[in-house]
Amino acid sequence: MISINNLSYYLGSRALFEEASLHIKPKDKIGLIGLNGTGKSTLLKLITNQLQKDGGDISKAKDCTIGFLNQDMLSFQSEDSILSVVMEAFQEVIDIQHAIEKTLHQMETNYEDKLVEKLARLQEEYEAKDGYTLQSKAEEVLEGIGFKTEDLQRPLKEFSGGWRMRVILAKLLLESPSLLMLDEPTNHLDLPSIQWIENYLKSYEGAVIVVSHDREFLNNTVNMIVEVSQQKLNPYPGNYTNYLEEKELRNELQKNAFLNQQQAIKQTEKFVERFRSKATKARQVQSRVKALERMERVEDVIDDNAAINFKFNFGKQSGRHVVMMEDITKSYPGINILTKANAHIERGDKIAVIGANGKGKSTLLRIIDGDDDKEGETKIGFNVIPAFYAQHQLESLNIDNEILEELKQFGSGKTEQELRSVLGCFLFSDEDVFKKIKVLSGGEKSRVALAKTLISEANFLLLDEPTNHLDIMSVNILIQALQQYEGTFILVSHDRHFVTNVANKIWWIEDQQIKEYPGTYEEYKYWLSNNTKTPAKKEPEVKKEAPKEKVKKEKNIDQVQLSKLKKELNNVESNIEKLEAEKKQLEADLANPDHFNDLEKLSALDQSYKKLQADLDDKNERWESLVMEIEEIES
Repeated sequence: MISINNLSYYLGSRALFEEASLHIKPKDKIGLIGLNGTGKSTLLKLITNQLQKDGGDISKAKDCTIGFLNQDMLSFQSEDSILSVVMEAFQEVIDIQHAIEKTLHQMETNYEDKLVEKLARLQEEYEAKDGYTLQSKAEEVLEGIGFKTEDLQRPLKEFSGGWRMRVILAKLLLESPSLLMLDEPTNHLDLPSIQWIENYLKSYEGAVIVVSHDREFLNNTVNMIVEVSQQKLNPYPGNYTNYLEEKELRNELQKNAFLNQQQAIKQTEKFVERFRSKATKARQVQSRVKALERMERVEDVIDDNAAINFKFNFGKQSGRHVVMMEDITKSYPGINILTKANAHIERGDKIAVIGANGKGKSTLLRIIDGDDDKEGETKIGFNVIPAFYAQHQLESLNIDNEILEELKQFGSGKTEQELRSVLGCFLFSDEDVFKKIKVLSGGEKSRVALAKTLISEANFLLLDEPTNHLDIMSVNILIQALQQYEGTFILVSHDRHFVTNVANKIWWIEDQQIKEYPGTYEEYKYWLSNNTKTPAKKEPEVKKEAPKEKVKKEKNIDQVQLSKLKKELNNVESNIEKLEAEKKQLEADLANPDHFNDLEKLSALDQSYKKLQADLDDKNERWESLVMEIEEIES
């Protein structure tokens, strides 16, 4: 369908593509991946002739149609309703409908046979093209990607850029081009909409190329990964998980080939050097020199999986209770977000807030940060130092600062080398760190603001969609950073791989209340799959009323028991904290190179570590048991 042969494209003096080739077949579902700046979006623009190639050939089948969703479309506006804009996907059928209307109007004054025949022919063609069902299809797609029924007649211009992007996406899906190209489509979609798009693309009859940093989305939609690396297009069959496995195998083979070749080169060079001055060996020396010149060199493996090499530091540990929200009520004109909602964040919680857009996830973060009016009380705990990352935080950047200077002035106390290391993780390397903030793109400013948040002394992070504008490698860096973060955080994200790897609690807003699942995202999904139906309410059993004295006595017994359990729980928590501190010290001692040659010392440390771990496991089990007993009494 589309054949790319020996493609070359230069950005100034830098080659984005050099003799790159790729063949796209009619049913291919391709995930296009690579580091930011390697040319993923550029490739899509070369395919659509928005950019002109410097060499090679891009040939397309005559009947090949292309639909392209890119970030430039955020600025598109129209006075028409979003339903009307989407219906433009069926322009040919709409033209037939207009012809039918015109013919009917003519027949009001002129009922000629030829007009009757024309009307019959037009109506037959209209029906053959499913004209009578097109509006319902358009409504289904719009509602599938998150629009409410009452929104469909609103003008496009009333919606924000992200929602306008959804309208363009809906129009492209309904046009059903031979090749559908989507550049970061999940950036402006919530989780239900992402899952709807996944199901739609699975059954899409044409070919698809999607640029995405969402690993789960790629796993659920593509049958081929094409990695843009070293100016080439490298295809891997299967989804993203298959790509990781195949790439590891290829890298291993390439590394072995590289090392074997390097060894052979060294041996040849040694021979040449040794016998260069001996006339009897001149022919053999010359032969080996020519062999080296003709040799096609194997490239060494370039490791794209950067590991985090900085640590979070905060001077103060927060108290056990980080945030307590009581009777929170929040509404906007025409919509109630929360009504007398309660929630509690404790030290060490790693909370992901998930759910559809419009439910109030970002509003919830602003309420916690104290940046939103509401009814009720939000109490911030002892020694809690918050830091908030959101898109509007970009306004706090000093546009006249250089990137490195901006982080230095933030006052984290880190050295320049440490700051450069952090910036490198977020794709600012070498001379990039001296760029002025004012010349950066929106995505680059987002990465600077995120880096500032992560190097702060905060022990409580609030992160609103932190993975937007990050490539897969940067998302992995952020995952590593949050996994080793010893403070508390709450974040909003629709990236399921990200949430799976960082969260230990899941929150969502339902019936204007904050709901909580006390486990990982994978555990939450399993629980949700087994709790899809709301249990029917049982009629209350009629019981004889207990005497007031008996009820009061039982209540007093429960309160005494509850008080004892809570006291024991506090003691157990104190013991756990003490044991965890001792465990860290033992781990440091075991890793101390000074002890490696002292087997007796190492053995003693190992025995102490095992004994402490067993004690810690017992205390954790008792903690869980106490929590369950307390919850049973309080419920």
